[in-house]
Amino acid sequence: MFRKLYHWTLSLAGHPRAEGALGAISFVESSFFPIPADVLFVPMCLSRPEKIWRYAFIASLFSVLGGIFGWLLGHYAFDLVGRPMLEAMGKMDSFEKLQGTTGDLAILAMLVTSGLAHVPPMKVVTILAGVISFNPVLFILSAIVARGARFYGLAWLLSRYGAQIAHFIEKRMAWIAVGLLVLLGLAWFLLKG
Repeated sequence: MFRKLYHWTLSLAGHPRAEGALGAISFVESSFFPIPADVLFVPMCLSRPEKIWRYAFIASLFSVLGGIFGWLLGHYAFDLVGRPMLEAMGKMDSFEKLQGTTGDLAILAMLVTSGLAHVPPMKVVTILAGVISFNPVLFILSAIVARGARFYGLAWLLSRYGAQIAHFIEKRMAWIAVGLLVLLGLAWFLLKG
């Protein structure tokens, strides 16, 4: 079933309403859909490079809105909607493990790594942030930075290097996210001290 869903998502890239599909996939990916928006974003960018920045904007905007929806689910409807949804996706174990590390800095770190590299899954972090009542303004700002960096950074790389960079990025995105997290932590430490 997962493979069919993946191929269906990929097939949307050539559809006349691909931009709407990108917005929808970006939105639901941040709160409950198991396939990352990159599956649609990358082929769209490669096939229509003149629209690459428009696609980055759509993906970033709707991903942030989906994250806000996930936060709202966690904050207001976790037992009714969030828990059953995470259980259906097999993400409840991940959620429970992460719930023990709920300090503000830990949530910010998870938002950065999940926003950039899907580690841990974005939907788990957005719902968790709502459950623990993480500051919504800080949540939105970090989502804008992380998701914007992901899609605009990916757009820049695709516009500059084309298809050959897509595979390279996919294999190393977790390391890139960790590197950015270390830089952010260092900047936070230096600014606070």
